[in-house]
Amino acid sequence: MKRMKAIIAATLVLVLLCGTAIGETWKAAEEDLPLFESLFEKLETEEREKIKADPEELDYILEMIHLKSAEEYQVGRAIVDHWYGSVRNANYRRFAYRGEEKAVPLERSGLDFSGKHAFVVLGFQLQDGEMTEELIGRCEAAAAAARSFPESTLICTGGATGPNNWENHTEADKMKMFLARDRHIDADRILTDPAAMTTLENAEKVFQVLKKEDIHKITLITSDYHQMWAQMLFNAVAAIWKARTGFEVTIVGNYSSIVRPDGVRRNSGAGLGQLRTMLREGIEVEP
Repeated sequence: MKRMKAIIAATLVLVLLCGTAIGETWKAAEEDLPLFESLFEKLETEEREKIKADPEELDYILEMIHLKSAEEYQVGRAIVDHWYGSVRNANYRRFAYRGEEKAVPLERSGLDFSGKHAFVVLGFQLQDGEMTEELIGRCEAAAAAARSFPESTLICTGGATGPNNWENHTEADKMKMFLARDRHIDADRILTDPAAMTTLENAEKVFQVLKKEDIHKITLITSDYHQMWAQMLFNAVAAIWKARTGFEVTIVGNYSSIVRPDGVRRNSGAGLGQLRTMLREGIEVEP
């Protein structure tokens, strides 16, 4: 009997330890979702009809959220601030990769890439288990940035995606291989997240890496049409981590490969859709 009790006690300890290791899920309270929906509807209307939303109405919704939850307010505030500070700001500085050996626009930007900083390279769906030209373009931008800032870490994020990917190659592993083997970036500088399947999951998984490595500054590398949408999601996840854990991450800048428009590229409205998913279904946050 004593032995059985000891086994049960040990099992409970393992369960508790595992629960701590995998973190906890953050999501908005069910009763608060209509407030966020009102907020998003106003931003979507503004995007669609090109008529600026009433700032007093937005502030009122945010204050209503604040009355219910300080954490949720921080998320809503981050979304609105990014929307007007970046997405809808014609003066927001965007930096493009144009085939140069080094990231000259970033070198000349005056932005602070010192200290523990990472370039987060967002994946793109594989084709037959291999990288497409668009993903190669993102990696070329990442290689240029890595040469310009040799003290920075690179984080490649993306899971096993795309049709005919029978061997389950991941975007992250393909990106790291390309950067290390073909562009001669030190493999020890390159961290990977081989699990994320969406841009929201990119942010969720990358923040777990950032926390583990104690990295507090990042620059997103992706395609030009995707940059602001991705920043919207990363800013929201950053607000959650700061409110819940005190771990703070700043998006220092941006660097984008240029993709010719094909008529089906998604705008920031897609980012709002994934924000809805985050609020409704939650994301994992390390304790």
